[in-house]
Amino acid sequence: MTEAPLTGHIKDGETLDLRAYEAIGGYQALRKVMQEMTPQEVTALVKESNLRGRGGAGFSTGMKWSFVPMDGKGPKYLICNADEMEPGTFKDRWLLEGNPHQLIEGMIISAYAIQADISFVFMRWAYKEAAAIMRKALSEAYAAGYLGSNILGKDYHLEMHLHTGVGRYMCGEETALLNSLEGKRATPRAKPPFPQISGLFGRPTIVNNVETLSFIPHIMNKGVAWFQSLSRTGDGGTKIYGVSGRVNKPGAWELPMGVTVRELLEEYAGGMQNGYGFRGALPGGASTDFLTTEHLDVPMDFTAIAAAGSRLGTGTMVVLDDHTCPVGFVHNLEHFFAQESCGFCTPCREGLPWTEKILYALEQGHGTTADLEQLDLHTRWLGPGNTFCALAPGAMEPLQSALKYFREDFERHVHEKKCPYGNHSH
Repeated sequence: MTEAPLTGHIKDGETLDLRAYEAIGGYQALRKVMQEMTPQEVTALVKESNLRGRGGAGFSTGMKWSFVPMDGKGPKYLICNADEMEPGTFKDRWLLEGNPHQLIEGMIISAYAIQADISFVFMRWAYKEAAAIMRKALSEAYAAGYLGSNILGKDYHLEMHLHTGVGRYMCGEETALLNSLEGKRATPRAKPPFPQISGLFGRPTIVNNVETLSFIPHIMNKGVAWFQSLSRTGDGGTKIYGVSGRVNKPGAWELPMGVTVRELLEEYAGGMQNGYGFRGALPGGASTDFLTTEHLDVPMDFTAIAAAGSRLGTGTMVVLDDHTCPVGFVHNLEHFFAQESCGFCTPCREGLPWTEKILYALEQGHGTTADLEQLDLHTRWLGPGNTFCALAPGAMEPLQSALKYFREDFERHVHEKKCPYGNHSH
């Protein structure tokens, strides 16, 4: 049985309250940190563990923290990004609803490392149950003296608040999240300055994902060697992987970092449903490139998936089967991304609806060969470096890879003047 530090104690439909969490060693890591460690030592340990951000980008967590100035002047902020709106992604909700104190403890230790005074859990608006659970857990943590002033008798003070978002995908981008938290329109900010220097209200700010922060107590308790031993690759730790689509057992599992696409599909998701074949998968939510049958033995870690031409992203795989039209599949995604563009920069605001209209025309049988050339152009002009943030480049990943791997399907739509699969996009 694989060790699953984040989810091993979570039972479906149940939440660990403060007493249950303490019974399995909860808040011991916080005690250890407060009694024995300086903020710099906490950051150094996290850096050495090679914990990479689990929100999608995979940036070194300890490295990110190390950019925060430690001069002690004015407020600093730690924010948990719980705005889980990537289509196909459903991992953070499991942690929020099952073990909220694990996240809270991780946040307190992380806030201590950067000497933050105030922390926020920025949660997706639709996670009503998770929000209620988090509010209760925060009040328990305050009552037990884990939050507020002089935490565990140490001269360290931290306030923690729950903030529920307004329901825009854009809020998951860290600088748009900061604008939303300030009560402004959720548009991304120019970088530099980076949030670590000038973030919320112009103050040093760290934004980390739920899964990332939940690891912190375990790394403090058990150390670097243990964390790295959980993984099969150089990227340390376990990872919560998910599979959705026409598989026998869709779901999410905490597994060693680096399990292969094939293992996830066949052993955990129970293989394809009867009568359906595997054509491809987006390995980490909607804004990642397709992997196909040739990639089944690729390890699901940041490095190997990048080498295969995609991104690990959130590690939650969306499967394309041989009865589903790839053009319709991608049209559905582009429709979402076009709706969710914040409209701040022209390529994304104009390009995504244009892309979506072309795909709709193809599905309806009105597409032309010139349309395929337009789609190719869009994948370049909306790609990295041409837009203000990563929303449009992310939206182009499933499209550019569908054009690469499933081009004959696009061409059939043009020549047959209809969707060969009988799909009708809405």
